[in-house]
Amino acid sequence: MRIARFTTGEDPQYGVVTGEVDEHGEPADDAVVVVLAGDPLYVGLKLTSTEIPLADVRLLAPVIPRSKVVGIGRNYRAHAAELGNDVPEEPMMFLKPNTTVVGPGDPIFYPRQSEHVAYEGELAVVIGRICRDVPAEKALDVVFGYTVANDVTARDLQSKDVQFTRAKGFDSFCPLGPWIETELDPADLRVTTHLNGEVVQDGTTVDMVFDVPALIAHVSSVMTLLPGDVILTGTPEGVGPMQVGDEVEISVAGIGSLTNKVVARD
Repeated sequence: MRIARFTTGEDPQYGVVTGEVDEHGEPADDAVVVVLAGDPLYVGLKLTSTEIPLADVRLLAPVIPRSKVVGIGRNYRAHAAELGNDVPEEPMMFLKPNTTVVGPGDPIFYPRQSEHVAYEGELAVVIGRICRDVPAEKALDVVFGYTVANDVTARDLQSKDVQFTRAKGFDSFCPLGPWIETELDPADLRVTTHLNGEVVQDGTTVDMVFDVPALIAHVSSVMTLLPGDVILTGTPEGVGPMQVGDEVEISVAGIGSLTNKVVARD
């Protein structure tokens, strides 16, 4: 089930995107959104009788975390190697504020403080209920669904500061979308990134050092996870810089594609 957050020009609403999809998770041109009676994370999946053509809505970030976005660093061996880093012995966590979250088509603002802003295409996990100390074998029970993410990073500030807060915490540095897919096996999904139409990342989640259940178990052993919290699962090799005017498209098989342009920050 594909759950979208959208607007038709008024207050944001939630809905289920229906219709056939292709092998990439992209819906047909005649897809419609069946409107839900509120945020499904809190009121459940309550369908209304209202249907709107998908072409007539503007998709928003499918979730705005009430609490946190938890990033995982160096979770693909080849990515760790391309940056000259060792693979961590346990998941390496960092936090992004929820103010980093933007949606499909929203701009990524290039901060004045940086000269090297990079894309990082990722699978993102959306948590569905309050949980703590979740064992790996039960971890998927707390997942609401999955979406596509771009863990935008000011690489020069990351190196300068050593820790990641500023480098990954600028407004607009966590595009999410286009919707949340609730019925998906995250074990072997292709993750690709196009920069101005050219493939720059092409990996699969089977190459993760720590899989999704292991990540949920590790993160929840440290902090309580709340409904709507997002875990970014790491990025394949091929990360690189973006410039003002560039367009970045990230796709995860079975979910769909997320596209954003880079613009100068005023």
